[in-house]
Amino acid sequence: MVDLNVKIGELELKNPVMTASGTFGYGSEFADFIDLNRLGGFVVKGTTLHHREGNDYPRMAETPMGMLNAVGLQNKGVDYFINHIYPEIKDIDSQIIVNVSGASVADYVAVAEKIATLDKINAIEVNISCPNVKQGGMAFGTTTSGASEVTKAIRQVYPKTLIVKLSPNVTDITEIARAVESEGADSVSLINTLLGMAVDVERQRPILSTVTGGLSGPAVKPVAVRMVWQVSHAVKIPVIGLGGISCGADAMEFILAGASAIQVGTANFFNPRVTMEIIDYLADYCKRHGVCSINELIGALKV
Repeated sequence: MVDLNVKIGELELKNPVMTASGTFGYGSEFADFIDLNRLGGFVVKGTTLHHREGNDYPRMAETPMGMLNAVGLQNKGVDYFINHIYPEIKDIDSQIIVNVSGASVADYVAVAEKIATLDKINAIEVNISCPNVKQGGMAFGTTTSGASEVTKAIRQVYPKTLIVKLSPNVTDITEIARAVESEGADSVSLINTLLGMAVDVERQRPILSTVTGGLSGPAVKPVAVRMVWQVSHAVKIPVIGLGGISCGADAMEFILAGASAIQVGTANFFNPRVTMEIIDYLADYCKRHGVCSINELIGALKV
């Protein structure tokens, strides 16, 4: 038998395959397509202190080998999640991770404190990298001082596994990774979407209501793999890789480049069973290469 178990800080995953926030709802939406209990973990959609309607429509656009989104963290707030969503998903046999966002440091801290009280949730992913909100989000994630401030404040109130999601829209992502590691992050996940835009040439106007949005999908994978490789050599904490993963071979690229686990995002929209296929691929890959544990392959890239 192949051992697919991995650890992210103190968080134990039965396999390295997770889903990315904003692409998987609250998990239950995919219950008709996959066995949620097989997932290593899933990250629920971005959760804020208060209800958010998100950005005006249109807020999604197809692009070659990807998509742009400017949803803007639409959600009903952390209290709604605790009272209505959590009771419905808490017994799924997978690690449930809440993606935490805020317009201020105080907002991040308040959400983290509330999530910390939930017994069945052992980790949060702090989103300091969303390009689709005017306050908070990427504003904190593009400077070492901003990233450090948020991470330090949350670390003081959140005792469980703390993952920080990094933005690729920076000059040197390793500097941000080192900054959050120094303030107590247990792991970093990367990358979030790349800032992009699309134009309707007949109307001579931007397609998105916000003009710019976040680019995801297969087109961003080479950038994501490169950044995971760089960050895995810059920090000692585990790295979670994401960005354009659409199949098992894509996931293995990230693992060989240094990712201890991966997240699948945009691919869930066009292949809702993709996570199950990736889990099967990883097990088969280990068998074919005579590897007993997936951990032997993390960062095993021959350079």
